[in-house]
Amino acid sequence: MKLTIGVMGSSGGTLGEEVLRKAYRLGEAIAERDAILITGGCPGLPYEAVRGAKATGGLVVGISPGLSIDEHRGKYASPVEGFDVLIYTGSGLMGREITNIRSCDIVVIAGGRTGTLGELAIAYDEGRLIGVLTGTGGITEIVEEILRVSGKETGACVLYDDDPVKLVDRLVHYYQTEHFRRPSCFCGARAEG
Repeated sequence: MKLTIGVMGSSGGTLGEEVLRKAYRLGEAIAERDAILITGGCPGLPYEAVRGAKATGGLVVGISPGLSIDEHRGKYASPVEGFDVLIYTGSGLMGREITNIRSCDIVVIAGGRTGTLGELAIAYDEGRLIGVLTGTGGITEIVEEILRVSGKETGACVLYDDDPVKLVDRLVHYYQTEHFRRPSCFCGARAEG
């Protein structure tokens, strides 16, 4: 099966050109490794990653907060272009976060505000492999401090890099050589049969 790599990050606010370029290149790097890109189906940095992945021939899945394409576009003012699949959760912005994170083998944080903070907390609590694209502002500037203060060991591994290509390469390598040995979904006790 192909790896699924989620990009979670700022859907709005002030996003500088350099940060937008990094997010776009992140999407390209994910597609170049033949992984599936998953986002919350929102605008902003995740959508720049979508654009980069599609320009490189990648497969893109959006986890929508809406009940339908009309609600996705209207109520949530979110794009549909560039997605190969939109999954309509109907669970709102915060409710779709669990589906978003649990659909990913690897989670990458770029920029980010309170929604991204929630996604980081879910990914960390569930022992996911997490990449932080540094130099993108938002919560990426304080992730290390947040995790230090939380004082909780979950089995999650967090890698940091300011280069989107190097970050994806490091994450894929770590996933393939180490992280698969500690699956995140509490799969330690598998049923015999």
